[in-house]
Amino acid sequence: MHAAGPKNPLHGITLQMIVTQLVDHYGWEMLGRMVPINCFNWQPSIKSSLVFLRRTDWARAKVEALYLDSLPDMQPQAADETQTADEPPAESDPGVC
Repeated sequence: MHAAGPKNPLHGITLQMIVTQLVDHYGWEMLGRMVPINCFNWQPSIKSSLVFLRRTDWARAKVEALYLDSLPDMQPQAADETQTADEPPAESDPGVC
């Protein structure tokens, strides 16, 4: 298990939040390919996955590692971040307040 505290990247994030975000991002089929465990591949549900992951440390560790690896992909990009560094910021129309 991971150490508790604010320096832990999983601090304050529940297992239910992790599984829900992974399912929303990847879907059950892809999640079952990435972490090949039956609770993701056969009649998957959040509830059954949580029961299994809470009892099985090695599977929980794999899911937590996948979540940490996937965090940059799951973050929504702001409109400002889509501009490249070489592009000047768009100027607003000087005639409009």
